[in-house]
Amino acid sequence: MAKQADPDPRATLRGGLPDRYLTPDDIAEMFEVPLETVYQWRKKRTGPRGFRIGKHLRYDPADVWAYVDQRKQDEAAA
Repeated sequence: MAKQADPDPRATLRGGLPDRYLTPDDIAEMFEVPLETVYQWRKKRTGPRGFRIGKHLRYDPADVWAYVDQRKQDEAAA
């Protein structure tokens, strides 16, 4: 049985929320930014809210969606 390829996280987020927590790599791919940018967002508290599971950083898709919506509202108000 062939292993199914993981869907593009950007397409999954646009079409609906993925059914798993997202990694920093997923966030970097979604927003088409370097991975270091994702870590800087976390350090500066300017990007989507993340959380730790042990030593691993994860993002709840609902928090990422809320972050995107807030950015859109901020742009519309500017």
